[in-house]
Amino acid sequence: MQQMQIQVHLRRLQSKSKRIPQRRLLSRRPRMHTVKGSGKPMTKQKTVKIFKTYDDISDILRQAVKEAQLHGKKRIFVKPNLSHPEYVPGVVTSPTLAYELVGLLRDNAAEVIVGESDGFNYPCRVAFKKTGMEAAVKKAGGAIINLSEDKIVKVKLQTDGGHLKELFLPKTVLDADAVVDLALMKTHEWAMYSGAIKNLFGCIPSNKRIYLHPYINEVFYQLYRILRPKLTVMDARVAIEGNGPTKGTPVKMNLMLTSNCALAIDLVASKIMGLNLEEVEYLNYIAEKENLQAEAINVQGLQIAEAARRFKRPKIDLPVKAQAMIYKHELLTKVFFCSLGFVKLLQKATTAYRGKTASAD
Repeated sequence: MQQMQIQVHLRRLQSKSKRIPQRRLLSRRPRMHTVKGSGKPMTKQKTVKIFKTYDDISDILRQAVKEAQLHGKKRIFVKPNLSHPEYVPGVVTSPTLAYELVGLLRDNAAEVIVGESDGFNYPCRVAFKKTGMEAAVKKAGGAIINLSEDKIVKVKLQTDGGHLKELFLPKTVLDADAVVDLALMKTHEWAMYSGAIKNLFGCIPSNKRIYLHPYINEVFYQLYRILRPKLTVMDARVAIEGNGPTKGTPVKMNLMLTSNCALAIDLVASKIMGLNLEEVEYLNYIAEKENLQAEAINVQGLQIAEAARRFKRPKIDLPVKAQAMIYKHELLTKVFFCSLGFVKLLQKATTAYRGKTASAD
């Protein structure tokens, strides 16, 4: 059983007034990069386009790239979803879609780089090869990069009392003139929903980024603020319901969504899936921080009601409950996810438990 859990090297620091764990990667000495707090609510209207599609996606992508105004961007970074080492529709970004998009981006950009970080269970270069992503990207004139092997930049965060003081991100991503987010539509065992913003979590280069889970709401928020994708494309031709992101049930939605805002596309996609915003804690957190409501988004093409389908929620069984409890505490997260061998034992135990409960049902 493949599991999407992946983790980041960290260590604790003390503040002057109280002990607050701070994350640090024990690796190469990074250069510094500072990101200031936003301080202002989001006021510009965001647009999400919803398309019904079956096979030909070329026109949709061409229009999205044109409207994203990426002309003049010399270096574009593209973040796919490689949450499984082999291609599974709805679980992993389609290499065909990546080929189409990279080709369109290369028409105007000098360099298009497609990047992912190592998973906890597998190196991303294996996923690049086995999913067909590497061949597709290179054929389209792009390049691939393992972000876990890239130079690291320490990004200092000027936040209002948040626990998160810094993040360590790849230089290639931060130096890009524009970021493009290739997202998927999935339910998620512990996060309830996985889409555009959660896909950015894979930009954190360490395979032990799982240690950041106790602070995940703010981690996702800061990633969204720092990277601000100029274009987000959500491939929902096949989506995942139930116990996603990798073990759920595929659902043929035959949808493509495009947007100039990762948060907006997540708010719309989660409503299409029948999820309440309160069910997706991190998304609710970010929407409040950015002062963006789904009702304020300019939805074009299909309307949400026309595309909607109520997705099955994840089954909150004992393994999911235990994982959620562990993720609330940094020490427990480090103890239970300290090594690949131990995680594999946990995975086997989970498989055995679910097999018995399924038989009982």
